[in-house]
Amino acid sequence: MGRLDGKVCIVTGASAGIGRATALLFAQEGAKVIAAARREDLLKELCEEAAGLSGEMDYSVTDVGDPSAVVSMVKKAVDRFGRLDVAVNNAGIMDDNTAVADMSDEMLETIFRTNTFGLMYCLREECRQFLAQGEGGVIVNICSVGATHQTAGAAYCASKGAVLAVTKNTAYMYKNDEIRCNAISPGGVVTDIPLVMPPADEFGFSRTSELLNFSGELAMPEDLADAILFLASDQSRYVNGEEIKCDGGWTCF
Repeated sequence: MGRLDGKVCIVTGASAGIGRATALLFAQEGAKVIAAARREDLLKELCEEAAGLSGEMDYSVTDVGDPSAVVSMVKKAVDRFGRLDVAVNNAGIMDDNTAVADMSDEMLETIFRTNTFGLMYCLREECRQFLAQGEGGVIVNICSVGATHQTAGAAYCASKGAVLAVTKNTAYMYKNDEIRCNAISPGGVVTDIPLVMPPADEFGFSRTSELLNFSGELAMPEDLADAILFLASDQSRYVNGEEIKCDGGWTCF
């Protein structure tokens, strides 16, 4: 029997990396999963791979920075599977390591559109659905050690600091409605983000690279998926408003 048997789950940023590994693990654990991302071809491949697992999977082509697309994503989950039980807000992008004095308006707006506004659009619709159902729900936000440690540029770190704040606010606001909201903060993870992120700013990277010397072995996406599963399942039923760093001890110094 899977730890998410029959649970209806949304996973954003599901086309690659942590989101992909999480969507597959959830389906393996018996969940009914809506895998959401912008790249339809990769979502189709993911659903094909999940076809033999104990759960079910469908997809929603979603740009989380578009509020109307997020509404459609939640509606897809409810129309397809009847309800919503768990949401993993994972979609995110990296900046170019620029310090605030060198940060462009475009970089700030791009990073916040996905990492902060996009996540908050998801939170809004997910909580509305949970409240309408009247039975609570579980949210796992993918934050970053960059929320508290200077592992990236000003825009990225600030965007993830906001994620940490809204996680705690949501947990407090809705704890009497049986809505749990926690955050996972990864450290270094083997994903395709380095392949798509902009070239690193020379000064900014010279500063953030000092911390990289202490990062140790990078995690695999599956390592994060295991931690996300814990927070999504009833095994963590008394954990609320917390941040779990999943960084191999990187930020212990």
